[in-house]
Amino acid sequence: MDDFYIDKVLNGDKQAFRYFVRKYKNVAYNLAISIVKDTYNAEDVVQESFIKAFKGLQSFKKNAKFSSWFYRIVVNEAFMHLRKNKVDFVEIDDQLKKLSSNEIKENEKGLSVQRAMLKLNPNEALVLNLFYLEEKKIKEIASITSWSISNVKTLLHRSRKNIRKLLNNDL
Repeated sequence: MDDFYIDKVLNGDKQAFRYFVRKYKNVAYNLAISIVKDTYNAEDVVQESFIKAFKGLQSFKKNAKFSSWFYRIVVNEAFMHLRKNKVDFVEIDDQLKKLSSNEIKENEKGLSVQRAMLKLNPNEALVLNLFYLEEKKIKEIASITSWSISNVKTLLHRSRKNIRKLLNNDL
């Protein structure tokens, strides 16, 4: 389905890009907030990512997955935003309202997980988000982040250990 809309956009139908915005905005937001830890900055990152994807669509290789290509743009934009703005991390409670994983919001354990995710460093939160919430395979995470497979495995292991520690302290 993505290929159909890619062709439409490349053939001049700018409105067809709305399909990608509707389909990928929530995942893009979750990725961005796991890195920048701030609602407004995450929204800016997502907006910039969609603009870059639209402008760079002609360079997209059709044998690749659009989602992986786009998520890489989001991740790169988020880290670039951190470097540019040297963001101060804001209060956790202010950010919990905007996280969009409905299953997690349903109960107290979910709230603890959200708080713990926001306390992790951006790389750890990103790898956990991609692996558990977005159900990406290690190879896909490596592709999205430009990290080696062994780095993804190491970071995933470290992230699990750190989130367990944070959750044990929270309970």
